[in-house]
Amino acid sequence: MGSPLLSNRSSGQRLGITEPISLSGPTEDDVIKTHELEKFLQDAGLYESQEEAVTREEVLGRLDQIVKIWVKSISRAKGLNEQLVQEANAKIFTFGSYRLGVHGPGADIDTLCVGPRHATREEDFFGELHRMLSEMSEVSELHPVPDAHVPVMRFKFSGVSIDLLYAKLSLWVIPEDLDISQDSILQNADDQTVRSLNGCRVTDQILRLVPNIQNFRTTLRCMRFWAKRRGVYSNVAGFLGGINWALLVARICQLYPNALPNMLVSRFFRVYTQWRWPNPVMLCDIEEGSLGLQIWDPRRNPKDRFHLMPIITPAYPCMNSSYNVSASTLRILSEEFQRGSDICEAMESSRAEWDTLFEPFAFFEAYKNYLQIDISAENADDLRKWKGWVESRLRQLTLKIERHTYNMLQCHPHPGDFSDKSRPFHHSYFMGLQRKQGVLVNEGEQFDIRLTVEEFKHSVNLYTLWKPGMEIYVCHVRRKNIPKFVFPGGVRPPRPSKATWDSRRAMELKAASSSQVDKSPEGQGTPDEMDEGRKRKREEEVESNLKSARIVAALPSSTGEAQESVLASVATNGAGDIGHDVVQNHITGGSAYGKPSGSVADESSSREAENLAIEKITSVSYVACPDFSKELDELEDDVQQKDKYEDTDKSGKSPPMVSLTSNVAATAVMSSNGISTSGSFYTSGDIEELEPAELMAPPSIVNPPAPPTQRKPLIRASPFGLQIELNIPGKS
Repeated sequence: MGSPLLSNRSSGQRLGITEPISLSGPTEDDVIKTHELEKFLQDAGLYESQEEAVTREEVLGRLDQIVKIWVKSISRAKGLNEQLVQEANAKIFTFGSYRLGVHGPGADIDTLCVGPRHATREEDFFGELHRMLSEMSEVSELHPVPDAHVPVMRFKFSGVSIDLLYAKLSLWVIPEDLDISQDSILQNADDQTVRSLNGCRVTDQILRLVPNIQNFRTTLRCMRFWAKRRGVYSNVAGFLGGINWALLVARICQLYPNALPNMLVSRFFRVYTQWRWPNPVMLCDIEEGSLGLQIWDPRRNPKDRFHLMPIITPAYPCMNSSYNVSASTLRILSEEFQRGSDICEAMESSRAEWDTLFEPFAFFEAYKNYLQIDISAENADDLRKWKGWVESRLRQLTLKIERHTYNMLQCHPHPGDFSDKSRPFHHSYFMGLQRKQGVLVNEGEQFDIRLTVEEFKHSVNLYTLWKPGMEIYVCHVRRKNIPKFVFPGGVRPPRPSKATWDSRRAMELKAASSSQVDKSPEGQGTPDEMDEGRKRKREEEVESNLKSARIVAALPSSTGEAQESVLASVATNGAGDIGHDVVQNHITGGSAYGKPSGSVADESSSREAENLAIEKITSVSYVACPDFSKELDELEDDVQQKDKYEDTDKSGKSPPMVSLTSNVAATAVMSSNGISTSGSFYTSGDIEELEPAELMAPPSIVNPPAPPTQRKPLIRASPFGLQIELNIPGKS
């Protein structure tokens, strides 16, 4: 990374689309807390050894030599003259966590091979270069994935994991000092090349747009570790991946350019707890460019209007890097940001330590009901392909459940997968299930999502490379019956003896609730109810933000002036004045409201001014988001299902959709061999555990009549298998 001296502020140029919130430098306490944070990260094993760092550099150097030999070889084979053969060149670039300087021990290296116009992707990269690598003793686990959205070749070189992309430029000769940050590099490039170049271009641009690279790296390393511990690090599962976290942290660094990592972590949670999604996070203005490539623009691109948590890449063509986020995963992320903010506030008053922030999320203790998705294949190669395909589709199951239940049944996908060692070529995925909190339920109302899961399974089984043995099964499982192979060592852990932040907070709220229930005046909730109310309010704010941002949708997409006006509002965000006041306050050492510096009133006023600045930056509304129930663009396989359903309708059979009228759900899951596997469960208040019951008739597609009031959940077996129903009986 060389020598930008880890700072981009030597010129005094402002970084970001708004003024900073604060130019305040670190206090002595900030320095101490940052050293504590760095030691915590070191002790957590997040830094690689010097020996491993040297090995990585040697591997990259060797890989660069190999692609140079490869391009000369294919140039000669294609009949180019000797001068062109000698000038032929290819070059290796890095991106991702390695380029950002936040990789850990054993992490893979994201690499890009840039080649000349006559070196093709299909024949030369995935053909000749693949053959060369396969014959090398240092190379193992070589897996080409030419049909991926971003084609990649994965392998290990001397034990170091490599993901290698390819970009074919329109140049006859690749100069050794090639600058891929120039937009002209995209001239005449195919879509796969543009996507392959995007990773490097975005990574380099992030490093140019942060004020202090070292502080950015430490903060990002911290936030990546936190996200993994809390189970929200996964782009595929609908949370956020590496590039998303990098962009979020970079924006905080812009807003607090002189802050140390301890302050940046605290402000990360404070800012994003208040952020009004779907207002986008951007490091710089979105530029149209001169090449006509599609950029993120909800006025022109209807699909962009459905993005719930836009985090925009800073390199042309600017794209939303977080389009996978769903309503359920946005809710979970918002709750985690709030938790982080609460803990950081407690740390400021010495009521918590760094290890409190990083307490792992107890996923298999958090819910009473789960969906278990099992996949299997005949051999390791088939399983690798099948696993990649299924993982790319799991998000669709979350989206479909949200859409078909009007967001009343909430899903929490686990970001990882699990393997049962007793079953070869097998993986399992899990989703926590709960109904939306705080919603009143009418007696007897219910809905059925069995066919939601059927649609999901149908879309998965449309895999073009499907082979016999590629199977998928889905079933409901209760918390107490979670298979043991998901736990470390295959042993179900006992209830934690050491209280965590979450458990302590729950106990405090419960104790306060029971002690104040008689004291609470009429109309005022107990602390427990207030905490649930805060969560519900946060969910309602998210939904309100998503539905209220209608300005852009009313504008004609062809109106250039309208677009420039909206983009200008994004660039200023209406935050310049308050942000400037806060900055001047920190420069002069006084208060934003003229109170004596150092007083309690001054501290309170500064905090209030900072919150106002955050509110201004995060609350501008300009993106139009239609109702959740119309997310057809996000559900690609709905089109494939349409003809099938219309045919069923014409045949006189009931259509495979049901009226959705309550925050209850039914799910019957059909496995790939045609056998349904599911269960039935009823709730009164919280989702309760399930127990076996008697046989019942095959369920009707339409809403059944209200069942008799009962307190116990039931699993009912039918000729179609076990039927899962979430049914809310009337209040007694």
